[in-house]
Amino acid sequence: MRAANRKFWFQARLALMVLLIFSAGALAGALGMRYHLQNRIAQPQAYTIEGKQVALDRLTKELELTPEQAAQLEMVLDDFIMYVQMLQFQMDEVRASGKARILNILNDNQRVKFEKIMGNIQAANWP
Repeated sequence: MRAANRKFWFQARLALMVLLIFSAGALAGALGMRYHLQNRIAQPQAYTIEGKQVALDRLTKELELTPEQAAQLEMVLDDFIMYVQMLQFQMDEVRASGKARILNILNDNQRVKFEKIMGNIQAANWP
């Protein structure tokens, strides 16, 4: 009887340890994902107006830039934003041109399917 009782408590403790280890791993994974996603979402891109200001403020502070250096950095960031926006416009034109060319070779039924496919792709890639 005692041996059976010991075996039961040993198995119970073993099961509890496995459960605790699994729970700790799940908690660590959840916290890691939350931290990772929070940092990705919270940081604006440097090529946007909001991102430019964040980058300018951070670099000015962390690099201890002089006012002259900060002004020069702001001009560089403005040029960068304008350049990226021009590239984005060109990419949008190329994308629209390619889509129009594809639509020209499809029949009506295929066009409907193509538009649905493109909608699914855009939904998956854009927040």
